[in-house]
Amino acid sequence: MEEKGEDHRVRVGAARREKTRLRLLETALTVFTEKGPELAVIDDFIAAAGVSRGTFYNHFRTTGELLLALATAMSDEVLQIVDPLVLHLDDPVERVAAGTRLYMQMALRYPLWGSFMTQVGTRIAARGQLIDVFLRRDLELARARKLIAVDSVPVARDIVLGAIFYGIETMLTEPTRANHAEQILRSVLVGFGLSPAEAKRIAFMPLEMPGAVQGPIFSSLQAVAKPLAPAAKVRTRVRVQPAS
Repeated sequence: MEEKGEDHRVRVGAARREKTRLRLLETALTVFTEKGPELAVIDDFIAAAGVSRGTFYNHFRTTGELLLALATAMSDEVLQIVDPLVLHLDDPVERVAAGTRLYMQMALRYPLWGSFMTQVGTRIAARGQLIDVFLRRDLELARARKLIAVDSVPVARDIVLGAIFYGIETMLTEPTRANHAEQILRSVLVGFGLSPAEAKRIAFMPLEMPGAVQGPIFSSLQAVAKPLAPAAKVRTRVRVQPAS
């Protein structure tokens, strides 16, 4: 009985810590968005979450650590619903295009997250994070099948990530066309060795917007629904010659 009681206390304590950590992450989004990653200080997060300084340090050592944890958690929540749709496609180049477009569209669907993303940018794309893992997965497969002509997967990865984060910022802060993300992708794919016609087909292929993000942080955000067109059928493509 004593062991069961101890196990119960451990579970309750772990659940309480996780709840507090989630509270810090939820309120941190508003603080970072309002003040910016460079100006926000620990006292801002303590006040917003209603916790003590000691409680904050039980979870995060610095505001930078909190920033990375929040950015990673939110990105992962988006990818958890985007990647299953991406995996419906057999062509890895189409996966890259679909994943990129859907990720960028979700930044518009959740404006608060999108605004946060413009301030954080590629800091969330650390090696080993889901966005890095999924993108490398499809780029490596595309290169192995000779569907893209690139010398280096890391270089291709950096090009796509730069397009994603700069593209999100542009779409949120500057007057752009509705197909800004698609235009970016078409140029990227031409650079990867696809013909202009094939790059355009893949960049503009119809997609289906996923449902609402159900993660614990996103569940508190207001979404602006903007569905895309129905999903397109997969087509077999001609291989391109690898770069010399």
